[in-house]
Amino acid sequence: MTEVVNLVYLTTSVEVVGLSSWTLHDVPDQRGRSVIITGGNTGLGFQAASMFADRGADVLIACRDAARAAAAVDRIRARGPRGTVRAGSLDLADLDSVRAFAHEVLAGQERLDALVNNAAVMWTPLTRTKQGFESQFGTNHLGHFALTGHLLPLLLRTPGARVTTVTSLAQTQGRIDFEDLNWRTRPYSTGAAYGQSKLANMLFVLELDRRLRAAALDLTVTASHPGWTSTELTRHSPAFLQRVSRWIGMRPDKGALTTMRAATDPGAPGGSYWGPRRLFETKGHPGPARIIRRAQDTAVAARLWEESTRLTGVGFPLAARTGQTG
Repeated sequence: MTEVVNLVYLTTSVEVVGLSSWTLHDVPDQRGRSVIITGGNTGLGFQAASMFADRGADVLIACRDAARAAAAVDRIRARGPRGTVRAGSLDLADLDSVRAFAHEVLAGQERLDALVNNAAVMWTPLTRTKQGFESQFGTNHLGHFALTGHLLPLLLRTPGARVTTVTSLAQTQGRIDFEDLNWRTRPYSTGAAYGQSKLANMLFVLELDRRLRAAALDLTVTASHPGWTSTELTRHSPAFLQRVSRWIGMRPDKGALTTMRAATDPGAPGGSYWGPRRLFETKGHPGPARIIRRAQDTAVAARLWEESTRLTGVGFPLAARTGQTG
């Protein structure tokens, strides 16, 4: 509780000046580009989907709730965007659903310019995915790992394509426990499980970037975090924290700008990480974020890659060009 109070104080009393202001107006024209956003029916994902469509992209919202997805599509269309928007059925907590969604995309699309791995669950009670994984690790990391692997051939066929994964400042509290990735034996902690899943997101981004560079392939992989943004993702958090978040958190349309910069800025290199620029990366316009030391551990990243491949059964078609397995 003390840490939350201190953060509230810092967020409401500290100002950092002289930082550049990257806004929606800086998003390049997206006409002719195809984009998939997981969890695009609400929160950050909805705002990013709206921004992409406003800039002219053809957007596919991928989420598990068909009714909410349809409602989100209607809301975006009502804005009169230059681009198009539609919905697809995807449950990241079910690898069969991930495979089916990806196969539909591969069969129906000739290009994929941007995959935004945005969907997440946060601080949930101990539950398990269809394949038996702890729900936060299974949804936030393994589901997106599998989705990216399935869609990689299409991404590689699209010049200048990009994969952006949304992680969280919670990765700073994350630890990868290879002895019990899915919380079978250790006492379950909602916060520790979320932190592990978000650290796994960052390790995945950096490891995929390393493998793509080794293969000299034209695919840019980036990461972002939204700082402190108030969305329904906090619904499982304590009531006090939910009230605090509504008071000091950024609006979703502001928080989504970090996603948009990571996904569209031509100057964002592979392996780059983007977050808010002010107040210890909790608020403000998007800029380069700090990559923590644990996320830069190449041995942990390589082992997590192998474990993720084993658990999902999804390999990435890079072995023939890199000499690496997986």
